Amino acid sequence: MVRIARVAARTAQRQTWRVDLSAFPRIPLGSWPTPLDPCPRLSAVLGATVLVKRDDIGGLGLGGNKVRKLEFTLAAALAAGADTIITFGGVQTNHGRLTAAACARLGLRCELVLTRSVPRSGFAYDRSGNVALDRMFGARLHMCDTDAEATYTAGALATATSVTLPVGGSSGLGVLGYVAAARELSDQLGELKVDRIVCAAGSGGTVAGLVLGTETRVTAVSVSRDATGTREKIEQAVGLAVRELDIEPPELDHLEVDDSALGEGYGLPTDKVWSALRLFARTEGIVLDPVYTGKAAAALIAGVKKDEVVVFVHTGGAPAMFGYAPDLVAEAGR
Repeated sequence: MVRIARVAARTAQRQTWRVDLSAFPRIPLGSWPTPLDPCPRLSAVLGATVLVKRDDIGGLGLGGNKVRKLEFTLAAALAAGADTIITFGGVQTNHGRLTAAACARLGLRCELVLTRSVPRSGFAYDRSGNVALDRMFGARLHMCDTDAEATYTAGALATATSVTLPVGGSSGLGVLGYVAAARELSDQLGELKVDRIVCAAGSGGTVAGLVLGTETRVTAVSVSRDATGTREKIEQAVGLAVRELDIEPPELDHLEVDDSALGEGYGLPTDKVWSALRLFARTEGIVLDPVYTGKAAAALIAGVKKDEVVVFVHTGGAPAMFGYAPDLVAEAGR
């Protein structure tokens, strides 16, 4: 059954629009603004107006949403005198790839602690896609079988001059990247009224920034846990950002969480996810991925309303597609 969870309001006052993000150190890593593409053929199929915010082409390391987070988190790391960045993820982590790329640009050492959290294996998943790119960017990879092993490994790697980033880069500073993105999107939309924004939600930081930066309804599509668990992750990320911003917690009643495309869990695409990938590719030439944007697109397709105006945030992830090469070959020809 489809579950939609709304986040309860916490206060009666919204403050994020008055926050001056220029007070926070930020290193330019992306090419902003990313395009907001009209998608007429996709829109015709769905009977709605769909605009795609192309954060998949953000300008660094083949693009993706994590670039925006890294502009803030790595600026703080450099200000603290760091020479090494340690972070976590699954084997085909997009955050790891973009952290490695950013570290290469900034002359930082990158240690990626990767956990085999998805029940997949084989040459394609273990060696190609993001894994190959991680190595291309010069990162050192540490493969772990459990979260406990990953925590221990990261601790052993830590030094006085290293900084450890959380999964997905979803620290309080990382969330600010999508507060800025929400404002960028608002500028692009101008006077156009949008019914909602649809975005994949994993570690929660991207959606947290969006709901802090806009009053438009946001549909967060769960990719790794049920609606309740995803709601909790987003709330946690919002809380971290609120502390960085030194503001009262704002209302979040414009956020809903949809786990209808979750399937059997993280990194496990359903038939509807592959169908969504084909639809975006064959109507607009847009490549999604089977882990994040594919699930977000599947939820969009299933739940879109006639004549609705929707912004679909493309968070990137296409390199991970090649980790699913056997499935990709089979599904592409259908």
